[in-house]
Amino acid sequence: MNVLLVFAHPEPRSLSAALRDVAVQELEAAGHDVRVSDLYAMGWKAQVDRADFPALGTDARLLPAAASRNAFATGTLTADVQAEIAKLLWADALILQFPLWWFAMPAILKGWVDRVYAYGFAYGVGEHSDRRWGDRYGEGSLAGRRAMLIVTAGGWAEHYGPRGVNGPIDDLLFPINHGILYYPGYDVLPPFITYGTDRYDEASFAAAARQLRERMRIFAATAPIPYRRQNGGDYHIPTMELRAGLGAPGASGFALHRREGEE
Repeated sequence: MNVLLVFAHPEPRSLSAALRDVAVQELEAAGHDVRVSDLYAMGWKAQVDRADFPALGTDARLLPAAASRNAFATGTLTADVQAEIAKLLWADALILQFPLWWFAMPAILKGWVDRVYAYGFAYGVGEHSDRRWGDRYGEGSLAGRRAMLIVTAGGWAEHYGPRGVNGPIDDLLFPINHGILYYPGYDVLPPFITYGTDRYDEASFAAAARQLRERMRIFAATAPIPYRRQNGGDYHIPTMELRAGLGAPGASGFALHRREGEE
């Protein structure tokens, strides 16, 4: 399996970097081919602006989605973006690794998504009609591939539990797992998360490394999160509202979009 790991941490000596090395070593030991996009080391440009669209006329108004669509269709995206798209097409699996900063991914990684997920590549694909609303949420250009998150969090595990003050970790990561990974078609695996990372010692790291090695060993066989397919009949088209009667008893919010407790 070809695996692309997109890494976002500014310190090469960080816990995140050490865990990245563990993941890469274990994946390679299992026979996978791994490439790493280290965004800080690459000096990745995070913001979308006119420089991303060299073919856009100097007097033309910048409409990012339209400019992205045209640039992708004409092969005029910038070289750095085209290189990352090529990596995604090479990869059978994608891992996004980052520290949880202010309840989200670092800006540099969000900027990677903003720039690399071009219109016509990661979104805006497929038929839009009264039967389908595009190839997305389980379908799309990246369907048939796997993806997962490796996340470090400073807070305690209890802070991110079902009654934790920070909110359940599955809810915090839903926009990434469901919106960024599942949307263009990835089968999304449960994330690997370490908590209390600001207080790690050698024993804590050894335990986390051992758990991460195990996750990497079973990476190819791990069952994905059972998200609903958009065009599978569970949603009304074109309103994209979940049909009445679906959802586990008592489920609400993000949990409604997982096929659990149903036949």
